[in-house]
Amino acid sequence: MKKVLITGANKGIGFGTAELLLRNGFYVYIGSRSVQNGANAVNRLRAEGLSHVEMVQIDVTDESSVRRAYDEIRKRTEVLDVLINNAGVNGGNDPYTALEALPTEFQKAFDTNVIGSARVTKAFMSLVRKSDEPRIVNLSTSVGSLALQSDMSWPAYDHAKYAVYAASKAALNMYTIHLAYELRHTHFKVNAVCPGFTATDFTFGNGAEVELAARRVVKYAMLGPDGPTGKFISEKTNPETGEIPW
Repeated sequence: MKKVLITGANKGIGFGTAELLLRNGFYVYIGSRSVQNGANAVNRLRAEGLSHVEMVQIDVTDESSVRRAYDEIRKRTEVLDVLINNAGVNGGNDPYTALEALPTEFQKAFDTNVIGSARVTKAFMSLVRKSDEPRIVNLSTSVGSLALQSDMSWPAYDHAKYAVYAASKAALNMYTIHLAYELRHTHFKVNAVCPGFTATDFTFGNGAEVELAARRVVKYAMLGPDGPTGKFISEKTNPETGEIPW
């Protein structure tokens, strides 16, 4: 049975991804900053008859928390097949613009979305390397595309100007490129995946259903040996191939 760790999986897209992977035969570790919220998520899944799931407390911005989470999972398994860096924040309050946002809001977004993802990846790499088909999915967004953000013909050109969030996800995209490059001669598949505008707390309930977003993430968590790596994927933006410009 393949095993996956999903950070920030107690709600939203992370929870939907956990549920779908469980239904696809995975053993899922629900990463949650809050122990209570994580336990509640596990209970919800088990109530649906999905028993191969556990909660692991993890705050991706805290080195000691990540280390404890690694130690806990290492006690339970020698191999982690998939790592999904899903935990993310928008960084602060509206308007999130380059001129109005505070430096602390940029720092908060980068601490979670970029440094947190890098911290978790580094900590768990020894377990993921032992998988026969290791996969890493970094949750990104088309909003983090430099090409699209500077393209006046992009439908969201005048609406997706969230400078704090976008800057952090653009940085995560660059991290993804380098990670995929460094693992290019291995069986790893490393991709940045935009789940699309989804109805969660993050979007104040606006957007498409969580199940659709989860399917997009799961597709790249379950890539076969011929699947792509080092790509930036948004199937909503490009339904044909999924790949979008950085």
